[in-house]
Amino acid sequence: MKKLIALLALFGAVMVGGPGMALAQDKPAAPAVTTTTVTDTVKVDAKAGTVTETVKVEEKKEEAKPAAPTPNKGDVAWMLTSTALVIMMSIPGLALFYGGMVRSKNMLSVLMQVFVTFSLIVVIWCIYGYSLAFTEGSVLPRLIGGFDRLFLQGAIPSAVKGEYAMAATFSKGVVIPEIVFVAFQATFAAITCCLIVGAFAERIKFSAVLIFMLIWFTFAYAPIAHMVWFWPGPDAYTDAKLVDELNAKAGLLWGWGALDFAGGTVVHINAGVAGLVGAYLVGKRIGWGKEAMSPHNLALTMTGAALLWVGWFGFNAGSALEAGNSAALAFINTFLATACAVLSWSLLEWLFKGKPSMLGAASGAVAGLVAITPAAGNVGIPGAFVIGLAAGAVCLWGVTGLKRLLGADDSLDVFGVHAVGGILGALLTGVFNSPDLGGPGFVTDWVKATTGYSSIAEQLWVQFQAVVVTIVWTGVVAFIAYKIADLLVGLRVSEEDEREGLDTTYHGEAAYHG
Repeated sequence: MKKLIALLALFGAVMVGGPGMALAQDKPAAPAVTTTTVTDTVKVDAKAGTVTETVKVEEKKEEAKPAAPTPNKGDVAWMLTSTALVIMMSIPGLALFYGGMVRSKNMLSVLMQVFVTFSLIVVIWCIYGYSLAFTEGSVLPRLIGGFDRLFLQGAIPSAVKGEYAMAATFSKGVVIPEIVFVAFQATFAAITCCLIVGAFAERIKFSAVLIFMLIWFTFAYAPIAHMVWFWPGPDAYTDAKLVDELNAKAGLLWGWGALDFAGGTVVHINAGVAGLVGAYLVGKRIGWGKEAMSPHNLALTMTGAALLWVGWFGFNAGSALEAGNSAALAFINTFLATACAVLSWSLLEWLFKGKPSMLGAASGAVAGLVAITPAAGNVGIPGAFVIGLAAGAVCLWGVTGLKRLLGADDSLDVFGVHAVGGILGALLTGVFNSPDLGGPGFVTDWVKATTGYSSIAEQLWVQFQAVVVTIVWTGVVAFIAYKIADLLVGLRVSEEDEREGLDTTYHGEAAYHG
Protein backbone atom coordinates (compact mmCIF):
# COMPACT_ATOMS: atom_id res chain seq x y z
CA MET A 1 0.00 0.00 0.00
CA LYS A 2 2.82 2.37 0.87
CA LYS A 3 4.38 1.58 -2.46
CA LEU A 4 1.17 2.45 -4.31
CA ILE A 5 0.76 5.72 -2.41
CA ALA A 6 4.36 6.69 -3.20
CA LEU A 7 3.89 6.02 -6.91
CA LEU A 8 0.64 8.04 -7.02
CA ALA A 9 2.32 10.97 -5.26
CA LEU A 10 5.24 10.80 -7.64
CA PHE A 11 2.90 10.79 -10.67
CA GLY A 12 1.13 13.87 -9.34
CA ALA A 13 4.41 15.66 -8.82
CA VAL A 14 5.43 14.95 -12.41
CA MET A 15 2.12 16.29 -13.76
CA VAL A 16 2.30 19.48 -11.72
CA GLY A 17 5.97 20.10 -12.43
CA GLY A 18 5.85 19.33 -16.17
CA PRO A 19 6.89 21.59 -19.09
CA GLY A 20 5.53 25.14 -19.19
CA MET A 21 4.77 27.32 -22.28
CA ALA A 22 7.74 29.04 -23.89
CA LEU A 23 6.88 32.46 -25.29
CA ALA A 24 8.79 34.18 -28.07
CA GLN A 25 7.98 36.74 -30.68
CA ASP A 26 7.75 34.27 -33.52
CA LYS A 27 8.08 30.71 -32.26
CA PRO A 28 8.92 28.86 -29.02
CA ALA A 29 12.55 28.60 -28.14
CA ALA A 30 14.25 25.23 -28.14
CA PRO A 31 14.07 23.81 -24.59
CA ALA A 32 17.00 22.84 -22.43
CA VAL A 33 16.42 19.60 -20.49
CA THR A 34 17.33 19.16 -16.80
CA THR A 35 16.86 15.97 -14.78
CA THR A 36 15.68 15.53 -11.17
CA THR A 37 15.86 12.12 -9.50
CA VAL A 38 13.22 11.08 -6.99
CA THR A 39 13.78 7.90 -4.96
CA ASP A 40 11.26 6.10 -2.70
CA THR A 41 12.34 3.14 -0.60
CA VAL A 42 9.92 0.63 0.93
CA LYS A 43 11.23 -1.60 3.72
CA VAL A 44 9.34 -4.61 5.09
CA ASP A 45 10.32 -7.02 7.83
CA ALA A 46 12.34 -9.85 6.36
CA LYS A 47 10.62 -12.30 8.68
CA ALA A 48 7.39 -11.67 6.83
CA GLY A 49 9.03 -12.90 3.67
CA THR A 50 9.37 -9.52 1.94
CA VAL A 51 12.46 -7.77 0.57
CA THR A 52 13.54 -4.14 0.43
CA GLU A 53 12.59 -2.49 -2.91
CA THR A 54 13.71 0.87 -4.23
CA VAL A 55 11.67 2.78 -6.82
CA LYS A 56 13.71 5.29 -8.83
CA VAL A 57 11.95 7.68 -11.21
CA GLU A 58 13.56 10.47 -13.23
CA GLU A 59 11.59 13.70 -13.65
CA LYS A 60 12.43 15.79 -16.71
CA LYS A 61 11.88 19.52 -16.77
CA GLU A 62 12.23 21.77 -19.76
CA GLU A 63 13.64 25.24 -19.35
CA ALA A 64 13.32 27.63 -22.30
CA LYS A 65 16.48 29.14 -23.74
CA PRO A 66 16.45 32.86 -24.59
CA ALA A 67 14.59 33.48 -27.85
CA ALA A 68 16.69 34.17 -30.93
CA PRO A 69 16.82 37.89 -31.81
CA THR A 70 14.12 39.03 -34.20
CA PRO A 71 14.25 42.18 -36.32
CA ASN A 72 12.66 45.34 -35.07
CA LYS A 73 10.13 46.62 -37.60
CA GLY A 74 11.35 50.17 -37.17
CA ASP A 75 14.94 49.17 -37.98
CA VAL A 76 13.83 47.21 -41.04
CA ALA A 77 11.66 50.07 -42.28
CA TRP A 78 14.54 52.53 -41.86
CA MET A 79 16.98 50.28 -43.70
CA LEU A 80 14.58 49.73 -46.61
CA THR A 81 14.06 53.49 -46.82
CA SER A 82 17.80 54.11 -46.68
CA THR A 83 18.39 51.62 -49.47
CA ALA A 84 15.85 53.39 -51.68
CA LEU A 85 17.46 56.76 -50.87
CA VAL A 86 20.89 55.53 -51.97
CA ILE A 87 19.41 54.19 -55.20
CA MET A 88 18.02 57.69 -55.77
CA MET A 89 21.51 59.09 -55.21
CA SER A 90 22.81 57.14 -58.19
CA ILE A 91 19.83 57.15 -60.52
CA PRO A 92 18.84 59.90 -61.03
CA GLY A 93 21.03 61.94 -58.60
CA LEU A 94 24.58 61.21 -59.74
CA ALA A 95 23.51 60.72 -63.36
CA LEU A 96 21.96 64.21 -63.54
CA PHE A 97 24.83 65.78 -61.58
CA TYR A 98 27.35 64.39 -64.05
CA GLY A 99 25.13 64.76 -67.11
CA GLY A 100 24.63 68.48 -66.62
CA MET A 101 28.38 69.07 -66.41
CA VAL A 102 29.33 67.52 -69.75
CA ARG A 103 28.69 68.98 -73.19
CA SER A 104 25.24 68.40 -74.63
CA LYS A 105 26.55 66.00 -77.28
CA ASN A 106 27.68 63.60 -74.53
CA MET A 107 24.76 63.91 -72.12
CA LEU A 108 23.19 60.52 -72.89
CA SER A 109 26.53 58.72 -72.92
CA VAL A 110 27.13 59.72 -69.30
CA LEU A 111 23.59 58.80 -68.30
CA MET A 112 24.02 55.41 -69.97
CA GLN A 113 27.36 54.73 -68.35
CA VAL A 114 25.95 55.49 -64.89
CA PHE A 115 22.65 53.67 -65.45
CA VAL A 116 24.12 50.49 -66.92
CA THR A 117 27.12 50.40 -64.57
CA PHE A 118 24.74 50.61 -61.62
CA SER A 119 22.70 47.70 -62.99
CA LEU A 120 25.78 45.60 -63.79
CA ILE A 121 27.23 45.95 -60.30
CA VAL A 122 23.93 45.11 -58.58
CA VAL A 123 23.76 41.84 -60.53
CA ILE A 124 27.41 40.97 -59.87
CA TRP A 125 26.93 41.86 -56.21
CA CYS A 126 24.16 39.32 -55.86
CA ILE A 127 26.12 36.65 -57.74
CA TYR A 128 29.43 36.82 -55.85
CA GLY A 129 30.29 40.36 -54.75
CA TYR A 130 28.41 40.28 -51.46
CA SER A 131 29.96 36.93 -50.61
CA LEU A 132 33.48 38.19 -51.27
CA ALA A 133 32.92 41.33 -49.21
CA PHE A 134 30.87 40.10 -46.25
CA THR A 135 31.61 36.45 -45.54
CA GLU A 136 34.53 34.85 -43.75
CA GLY A 137 37.35 33.98 -46.10
CA SER A 138 39.46 30.85 -46.06
CA VAL A 139 42.49 31.62 -48.24
CA LEU A 140 43.27 35.24 -47.31
CA PRO A 141 40.61 35.95 -44.69
CA ARG A 142 41.95 39.38 -43.72
CA LEU A 143 41.80 40.54 -47.34
CA ILE A 144 38.84 38.84 -49.01
CA GLY A 145 35.80 36.76 -48.13
CA GLY A 146 34.68 33.39 -49.42
CA PHE A 147 31.82 31.97 -51.46
CA ASP A 148 29.38 30.98 -48.72
CA ARG A 149 26.80 33.37 -50.15
CA LEU A 150 27.35 32.67 -53.86
CA PHE A 151 24.11 33.66 -55.62
CA LEU A 152 22.93 34.64 -52.11
CA GLN A 153 22.48 31.00 -51.16
CA GLY A 154 21.52 30.65 -47.51
CA ALA A 155 20.22 34.21 -47.19
CA ILE A 156 16.67 32.83 -47.30
CA PRO A 157 16.77 29.27 -45.89
CA SER A 158 13.04 28.75 -46.49
CA ALA A 159 10.74 31.46 -47.80
CA VAL A 160 7.82 29.04 -47.52
CA LYS A 161 8.38 28.62 -43.80
CA GLY A 162 9.22 32.28 -43.35
CA GLU A 163 12.82 31.53 -42.41
CA TYR A 164 15.23 34.34 -43.23
CA ALA A 165 18.88 34.60 -42.27
CA MET A 166 19.70 37.53 -40.00
CA ALA A 167 22.55 40.02 -40.25
CA ALA A 168 24.17 41.59 -37.19
CA THR A 169 24.15 45.32 -36.55
CA PHE A 170 26.36 47.14 -34.05
CA SER A 171 24.30 46.30 -30.96
CA LYS A 172 24.14 42.98 -29.20
CA GLY A 173 20.88 41.17 -29.81
CA VAL A 174 19.81 43.53 -32.60
CA VAL A 175 19.51 42.10 -36.12
CA ILE A 176 18.01 42.87 -39.52
CA PRO A 177 17.13 40.43 -42.32
CA GLU A 178 20.29 39.65 -44.23
CA ILE A 179 18.63 40.34 -47.58
CA VAL A 180 18.02 43.92 -46.42
CA PHE A 181 21.72 44.29 -45.64
CA VAL A 182 22.56 42.74 -49.03
CA ALA A 183 20.42 45.30 -50.85
CA PHE A 184 21.74 48.22 -48.81
CA GLN A 185 25.36 47.32 -49.45
CA ALA A 186 24.66 46.65 -53.13
CA THR A 187 23.81 50.33 -53.55
CA PHE A 188 27.19 51.29 -52.08
CA ALA A 189 29.06 49.03 -54.45
CA ALA A 190 27.09 50.30 -57.43
CA ILE A 191 27.43 54.03 -56.75
CA THR A 192 31.17 53.65 -56.06
CA CYS A 193 31.69 52.28 -59.55
CA CYS A 194 29.41 54.94 -61.03
CA LEU A 195 31.48 57.70 -59.44
CA ILE A 196 34.51 56.68 -61.51
CA VAL A 197 32.63 57.45 -64.75
CA GLY A 198 33.11 61.18 -64.20
CA ALA A 199 36.89 60.99 -64.51
CA PHE A 200 37.00 59.81 -68.14
CA ALA A 201 33.67 61.15 -69.38
CA GLU A 202 33.28 62.20 -73.04
CA ARG A 203 36.02 60.05 -74.59
CA ILE A 204 35.90 56.41 -73.43
CA LYS A 205 34.29 53.44 -75.17
CA PHE A 206 31.14 52.10 -73.56
CA SER A 207 32.40 48.51 -73.80
CA ALA A 208 35.67 49.49 -72.10
CA VAL A 209 33.72 51.03 -69.23
CA LEU A 210 31.87 47.78 -68.56
CA ILE A 211 34.98 45.59 -68.79
CA PHE A 212 36.88 47.89 -66.45
CA MET A 213 34.04 47.98 -63.94
CA LEU A 214 33.77 44.20 -63.82
CA ILE A 215 37.47 43.76 -63.11
CA TRP A 216 37.89 46.69 -60.75
CA PHE A 217 34.82 45.82 -58.71
CA THR A 218 35.99 42.23 -58.25
CA PHE A 219 39.58 42.94 -57.29
CA ALA A 220 39.39 46.42 -55.72
CA TYR A 221 35.96 47.21 -54.33
CA ALA A 222 35.10 43.81 -52.84
CA PRO A 223 38.48 43.31 -51.07
CA ILE A 224 38.59 46.85 -49.67
CA ALA A 225 34.99 46.58 -48.44
CA HIS A 226 35.96 43.32 -46.75
CA MET A 227 39.09 44.79 -45.19
CA VAL A 228 37.28 47.82 -43.81
CA TRP A 229 33.82 46.54 -42.87
CA PHE A 230 33.82 42.79 -42.31
CA TRP A 231 33.82 41.50 -38.73
CA PRO A 232 32.07 38.68 -36.84
CA GLY A 233 29.46 41.00 -35.30
CA PRO A 234 28.82 41.99 -31.66
CA ASP A 235 26.96 38.83 -30.64
CA ALA A 236 30.01 36.70 -31.40
CA TYR A 237 31.96 38.40 -28.62
CA THR A 238 30.69 36.44 -25.64
CA ASP A 239 33.94 35.78 -23.78
CA ALA A 240 37.24 37.62 -23.47
CA LYS A 241 39.02 34.39 -24.37
CA LEU A 242 37.48 34.51 -27.86
CA VAL A 243 38.47 38.06 -28.74
CA ASP A 244 41.82 37.35 -30.41
CA GLU A 245 40.37 34.48 -32.44
CA LEU A 246 37.41 36.58 -33.59
CA ASN A 247 39.55 39.61 -34.42
CA ALA A 248 41.73 37.38 -36.59
CA LYS A 249 38.69 36.67 -38.76
CA ALA A 250 37.87 40.35 -39.31
CA GLY A 251 39.02 42.46 -42.24
CA LEU A 252 42.56 43.82 -42.10
CA LEU A 253 41.72 47.48 -41.62
CA TRP A 254 38.86 46.73 -39.23
CA GLY A 255 41.34 44.74 -37.16
CA TRP A 256 43.72 47.68 -37.13
CA GLY A 257 40.94 49.83 -35.68
CA ALA A 258 40.34 52.07 -38.71
CA LEU A 259 37.10 54.06 -38.43
CA ASP A 260 35.00 54.43 -41.57
CA PHE A 261 31.33 54.91 -40.81
CA ALA A 262 29.92 54.96 -44.33
CA GLY A 263 32.69 54.74 -46.92
CA GLY A 264 35.42 57.37 -46.88
CA THR A 265 37.96 54.72 -47.85
CA VAL A 266 35.69 52.06 -49.38
CA VAL A 267 33.73 54.44 -51.59
CA HIS A 268 35.34 57.83 -52.10
CA ILE A 269 39.09 57.34 -51.93
CA ASN A 270 38.63 54.05 -53.75
CA ALA A 271 36.67 55.61 -56.62
CA GLY A 272 38.67 58.85 -56.72
CA VAL A 273 42.03 57.16 -57.15
CA ALA A 274 40.65 54.72 -59.75
CA GLY A 275 39.25 57.72 -61.62
CA LEU A 276 42.58 59.55 -61.61
CA VAL A 277 44.36 56.50 -63.00
CA GLY A 278 41.73 56.33 -65.72
CA ALA A 279 42.12 60.01 -66.57
CA TYR A 280 45.84 59.44 -67.16
CA LEU A 281 45.46 56.22 -69.16
CA VAL A 282 42.50 57.25 -71.31
CA GLY A 283 44.13 60.58 -72.01
CA LYS A 284 42.91 64.13 -72.27
CA ARG A 285 39.88 65.20 -74.26
CA ILE A 286 40.54 66.71 -77.65
CA GLY A 287 40.89 70.45 -77.16
CA TRP A 288 41.28 70.23 -73.38
CA GLY A 289 42.86 73.44 -72.14
CA LYS A 290 42.30 75.12 -75.50
CA GLU A 291 38.57 74.90 -76.12
CA ALA A 292 35.71 75.80 -73.80
CA MET A 293 34.22 72.70 -72.18
CA SER A 294 31.64 74.37 -69.99
CA PRO A 295 28.75 72.44 -68.42
CA HIS A 296 25.79 72.45 -70.79
CA ASN A 297 23.01 72.47 -68.15
CA LEU A 298 23.76 73.61 -64.63
CA ALA A 299 20.08 73.36 -63.72
CA LEU A 300 20.37 69.59 -64.10
CA THR A 301 23.62 69.59 -62.14
CA MET A 302 21.99 71.48 -59.28
CA THR A 303 19.02 69.10 -59.37
CA GLY A 304 21.41 66.16 -59.23
CA ALA A 305 23.32 67.70 -56.32
CA ALA A 306 20.07 68.22 -54.41
CA LEU A 307 19.07 64.59 -54.98
CA LEU A 308 22.52 63.50 -53.82
CA TRP A 309 22.18 65.55 -50.64
CA VAL A 310 18.78 64.07 -49.79
CA GLY A 311 19.83 60.54 -50.72
CA TRP A 312 23.01 60.84 -48.68
CA PHE A 313 20.96 60.72 -45.48
CA GLY A 314 20.23 57.10 -46.36
CA PHE A 315 23.88 56.57 -47.24
CA ASN A 316 25.27 57.90 -43.95
CA ALA A 317 22.48 57.54 -41.38
CA GLY A 318 21.52 54.17 -42.88
CA SER A 319 25.04 52.92 -42.17
CA ALA A 320 24.10 52.80 -38.49
CA LEU A 321 22.00 49.75 -39.50
CA GLU A 322 19.49 50.70 -36.80
CA ALA A 323 16.97 53.50 -36.28
CA GLY A 324 18.62 54.78 -33.11
CA ASN A 325 21.01 57.33 -31.65
CA SER A 326 23.85 56.51 -34.02
CA ALA A 327 21.61 57.09 -37.05
CA ALA A 328 20.42 60.37 -35.55
CA LEU A 329 24.00 61.53 -35.02
CA ALA A 330 24.97 60.59 -38.58
CA PHE A 331 21.89 62.40 -39.90
CA ILE A 332 22.56 65.74 -38.20
CA ASN A 333 26.27 65.60 -39.02
CA THR A 334 25.50 64.97 -42.68
CA PHE A 335 23.03 67.86 -42.70
CA LEU A 336 25.35 70.30 -40.98
CA ALA A 337 28.68 69.46 -42.62
CA THR A 338 27.18 69.71 -46.11
CA ALA A 339 25.72 73.14 -45.45
CA CYS A 340 29.07 74.30 -44.03
CA ALA A 341 30.90 73.07 -47.14
CA VAL A 342 28.50 74.90 -49.47
CA LEU A 343 29.17 78.14 -47.61
CA SER A 344 32.95 77.76 -47.40
CA TRP A 345 33.33 76.81 -51.10
CA SER A 346 31.02 79.64 -52.23
CA LEU A 347 32.63 82.28 -50.03
CA LEU A 348 36.16 81.35 -51.10
CA GLU A 349 35.15 81.28 -54.74
CA TRP A 350 33.53 84.70 -54.29
CA LEU A 351 36.69 85.99 -52.62
CA PHE A 352 39.21 84.71 -55.18
CA LYS A 353 37.17 84.70 -58.39
CA GLY A 354 34.92 87.65 -57.75
CA LYS A 355 31.66 85.69 -58.19
CA PRO A 356 30.12 82.69 -56.41
CA SER A 357 28.87 80.12 -58.92
CA MET A 358 26.05 77.59 -58.93
CA LEU A 359 28.53 74.92 -60.01
CA GLY A 360 30.71 75.86 -57.04
CA ALA A 361 27.83 75.62 -54.58
CA ALA A 362 26.78 72.22 -55.95
CA SER A 363 30.38 70.99 -55.86
CA GLY A 364 30.72 72.28 -52.31
CA ALA A 365 27.68 70.28 -51.26
CA VAL A 366 29.16 67.09 -52.68
CA ALA A 367 32.53 67.85 -51.07
CA GLY A 368 30.87 68.20 -47.67
CA LEU A 369 28.91 65.00 -48.15
CA VAL A 370 32.06 63.12 -49.12
CA ALA A 371 34.17 64.39 -46.23
CA ILE A 372 31.56 63.68 -43.55
CA THR A 373 30.92 60.15 -44.84
CA PRO A 374 33.62 58.34 -42.80
CA ALA A 375 32.92 60.58 -39.82
CA ALA A 376 29.10 60.67 -39.85
CA GLY A 377 28.48 58.55 -36.77
CA ASN A 378 32.04 58.81 -35.47
CA VAL A 379 32.23 62.50 -34.55
CA GLY A 380 30.13 65.00 -32.63
CA ILE A 381 28.70 68.33 -33.71
CA PRO A 382 32.04 70.20 -33.38
CA GLY A 383 33.58 67.72 -35.78
CA ALA A 384 30.79 68.25 -38.32
CA PHE A 385 31.39 72.02 -38.30
CA VAL A 386 35.12 71.68 -38.85
CA ILE A 387 34.97 68.86 -41.41
CA GLY A 388 32.34 70.66 -43.48
CA LEU A 389 34.14 74.00 -43.52
CA ALA A 390 37.48 72.33 -44.27
CA ALA A 391 35.99 70.20 -47.06
CA GLY A 392 34.74 73.23 -48.99
CA ALA A 393 38.15 74.87 -48.87
CA VAL A 394 40.34 71.81 -49.45
CA CYS A 395 38.25 70.36 -52.28
CA LEU A 396 38.12 73.76 -54.01
CA TRP A 397 41.91 73.59 -54.05
CA GLY A 398 41.65 69.97 -55.19
CA VAL A 399 39.78 70.91 -58.38
CA THR A 400 41.93 73.97 -59.13
CA GLY A 401 45.50 74.11 -57.82
CA LEU A 402 45.99 70.38 -57.27
CA LYS A 403 44.37 69.56 -60.61
CA ARG A 404 46.84 71.80 -62.42
CA LEU A 405 49.74 70.17 -60.58
CA LEU A 406 48.57 66.67 -61.54
CA GLY A 407 47.99 67.63 -65.17
CA ALA A 408 45.25 65.06 -65.66
CA ASP A 409 41.98 65.69 -67.49
CA ASP A 410 39.75 64.46 -64.68
CA SER A 411 36.61 65.59 -66.51
CA LEU A 412 34.21 65.98 -63.60
CA ASP A 413 36.74 66.22 -60.75
CA VAL A 414 36.29 62.77 -59.27
CA PHE A 415 39.74 62.83 -57.70
CA GLY A 416 39.62 66.45 -56.57
CA VAL A 417 36.32 66.02 -54.75
CA HIS A 418 35.97 62.34 -53.84
CA ALA A 419 39.56 61.26 -53.21
CA VAL A 420 40.69 64.54 -51.65
CA GLY A 421 37.47 64.92 -49.64
CA GLY A 422 37.58 61.27 -48.61
CA ILE A 423 41.17 61.55 -47.40
CA LEU A 424 40.37 64.72 -45.47
CA GLY A 425 37.32 63.13 -43.84
CA ALA A 426 39.11 59.90 -42.99
CA LEU A 427 41.96 61.71 -41.25
CA LEU A 428 39.76 64.18 -39.38
CA THR A 429 37.60 61.27 -38.18
CA GLY A 430 40.61 60.13 -36.19
CA VAL A 431 40.85 63.57 -34.61
CA PHE A 432 37.23 64.41 -33.85
CA ASN A 433 36.27 60.95 -32.68
CA SER A 434 37.94 62.00 -29.44
CA PRO A 435 35.46 62.56 -26.60
CA ASP A 436 37.54 65.62 -25.65
CA LEU A 437 36.43 67.17 -28.95
CA GLY A 438 32.81 66.13 -28.68
CA GLY A 439 33.17 62.72 -30.34
CA PRO A 440 31.57 59.47 -29.17
CA GLY A 441 34.80 57.46 -29.04
CA PHE A 442 34.68 53.87 -30.22
CA VAL A 443 33.97 50.43 -28.78
CA THR A 444 37.06 49.17 -26.98
CA ASP A 445 35.54 45.97 -25.57
CA TRP A 446 32.87 44.18 -27.61
CA VAL A 447 32.37 41.57 -24.89
CA LYS A 448 31.15 44.21 -22.44
CA ALA A 449 30.15 46.72 -25.16
CA THR A 450 32.14 49.50 -23.52
CA THR A 451 33.49 52.53 -25.37
CA GLY A 452 36.69 54.49 -24.93
CA TYR A 453 39.44 56.24 -26.87
CA SER A 454 43.19 55.89 -27.20
CA SER A 455 44.69 59.19 -28.29
CA ILE A 456 44.36 61.52 -31.26
CA ALA A 457 47.88 60.73 -32.44
CA GLU A 458 47.35 56.98 -32.26
CA GLN A 459 43.98 57.01 -34.03
CA LEU A 460 45.21 59.47 -36.65
CA TRP A 461 48.06 57.09 -37.44
CA VAL A 462 45.61 54.20 -37.86
CA GLN A 463 43.47 56.33 -40.18
CA PHE A 464 46.51 57.34 -42.20
CA GLN A 465 47.53 53.72 -42.69
CA ALA A 466 44.02 52.83 -43.90
CA VAL A 467 44.14 55.68 -46.42
CA VAL A 468 47.53 54.57 -47.75
CA VAL A 469 46.45 50.93 -48.11
CA THR A 470 43.33 52.01 -50.01
CA ILE A 471 45.23 54.31 -52.37
CA VAL A 472 47.87 51.74 -53.23
CA TRP A 473 45.46 48.83 -53.58
CA THR A 474 42.93 50.56 -55.79
CA GLY A 475 45.62 52.34 -57.82
CA VAL A 476 47.34 49.09 -58.77
CA VAL A 477 44.11 47.23 -59.51
CA ALA A 478 42.74 50.13 -61.56
CA PHE A 479 45.89 50.31 -63.67
CA ILE A 480 45.71 46.60 -64.47
CA ALA A 481 41.97 46.75 -65.15
CA TYR A 482 42.32 49.62 -67.61
CA LYS A 483 45.17 47.85 -69.39
CA ILE A 484 43.10 44.67 -69.77
CA ALA A 485 40.16 46.66 -71.14
CA ASP A 486 42.53 48.43 -73.53
CA LEU A 487 43.92 45.12 -74.79
CA LEU A 488 40.45 43.64 -75.29
CA VAL A 489 38.52 46.49 -76.90
CA GLY A 490 40.59 49.65 -76.63
CA LEU A 491 39.89 52.48 -74.20
CA ARG A 492 39.57 55.53 -76.38
CA VAL A 493 36.96 56.36 -78.98
CA SER A 494 38.15 57.63 -82.36
CA GLU A 495 38.82 61.33 -82.86
CA GLU A 496 35.91 61.55 -85.28
CA ASP A 497 33.48 59.96 -82.79
CA GLU A 498 34.70 62.17 -79.99
CA ARG A 499 34.25 65.36 -82.01
CA GLU A 500 30.75 64.37 -83.10
CA GLY A 501 29.74 63.28 -79.60
CA LEU A 502 29.17 59.90 -78.02
CA ASP A 503 25.39 60.23 -77.83
CA THR A 504 24.95 59.69 -81.55
CA THR A 505 28.09 57.70 -82.38
CA TYR A 506 27.75 55.16 -79.57
CA HIS A 507 24.07 55.20 -78.67
CA GLY A 508 22.31 56.45 -81.78
CA GLU A 509 20.31 59.02 -79.81
CA ALA A 510 20.36 62.68 -78.92
CA ALA A 511 19.47 64.20 -75.58
CA TYR A 512 17.95 67.28 -77.15
CA HIS A 513 16.12 68.03 -80.40
CA GLY A 514 15.32 71.25 -82.18
